[in-house]
Amino acid sequence: MTKTANRQRRIAVAMGLEAATLAVMAFLHLAGSLGGSLSSFSAPEAGLAEAVICLVLAYGATGLMKGRPRARAVAIAATVFAIAGFVVGLGETLRGGQPLDIAYHLTMLPLLALTLRALARRPERGTSTPV
Repeated sequence: MTKTANRQRRIAVAMGLEAATLAVMAFLHLAGSLGGSLSSFSAPEAGLAEAVICLVLAYGATGLMKGRPRARAVAIAATVFAIAGFVVGLGETLRGGQPLDIAYHLTMLPLLALTLRALARRPERGTSTPV
């Protein structure tokens, strides 16, 4: 396995773990276990958004893991989508979510940013990976 492939697999695992946390939070919101303190916060809508972001991240991670053509570009797009979703979600949770929701968003945003940074790094010289 090349250094680039090994690096992509590690990033794919990180994305998979990020997607897994989203699956848990989506389940908790959709099951009604987590709600908001204000009527403007909708737990089912939050759960739906988390489920969509989970699927997008999982798709990006799967492509990286399998070494699909253009996998890196898809993974970057998936991570940017997730970051945008988390920024919107943080705004919503600050207006009416529970402290757990706020802490989750504040924890995941930097992790997603680190994932994006790792994805944005160019492969080392002498290795090739399709963008």
